[in-house]
Amino acid sequence: MWNKKIIYDISPFSLIDFPDKVSCIVWFAGCNMRCSYCYNPEIVFGKGKISLMEVLDFVISRKGLLDGVVFSGGECTLYKETIPFARALKKLGMLVKIDTNGSNPDILEKMLNLEIIDSVSMDFKAPRGKFESITKSNFFKEFEKSLEILIRADIPFELRTTYHSDLLNDSDMMEMNEFVINSGYEGTYFIQNYIDSKSTVGNIGKCQSKILQKNMQKRKVVIRN
Repeated sequence: MWNKKIIYDISPFSLIDFPDKVSCIVWFAGCNMRCSYCYNPEIVFGKGKISLMEVLDFVISRKGLLDGVVFSGGECTLYKETIPFARALKKLGMLVKIDTNGSNPDILEKMLNLEIIDSVSMDFKAPRGKFESITKSNFFKEFEKSLEILIRADIPFELRTTYHSDLLNDSDMMEMNEFVINSGYEGTYFIQNYIDSKSTVGNIGKCQSKILQKNMQKRKVVIRN
């Protein structure tokens, strides 16, 4: 298992992706969604180049410098190796955070029950009626279940949405806002305005407008850019 190459790349140092922690980011190859605004097409469509053992060796070599490891991608919950990999990192004294699209609630719940993840960032891609057209997948029910699991869990997690004016409008954002409120989520809902990129999964054009803080007044919302 440890020789399996499912990692596309490693970002060796980050102070942003794991709040208040020094972390490295492990980019898992492949994804089960095809969001047109995704700026990681090489990871979504790419193959793994780095083995899990190479990642473990990398983390061991930086023990004392790193607080934790972020599982990003792609979608880290696609792989059966994700759970034993997280266990191995925890044995090394690492905190583990995962970034997920919420499409695999059973894996998420198992990792929580095993106490091998310490923080989660989950993407809220789109309202129910637009979820399939934006993600090219049919995982809204799975996302909904993942959100319920995280709300019950005793670890910090954040919910976030990427906004592109060609995909979501003010009405969609208000619908998503109401969904978050009704779900019982009490944390901060982060909205990330799309940043123009040369290459995206759907070759989407520039965003014509940004979502503004004043449009999201009904709950605790933070616009990140």
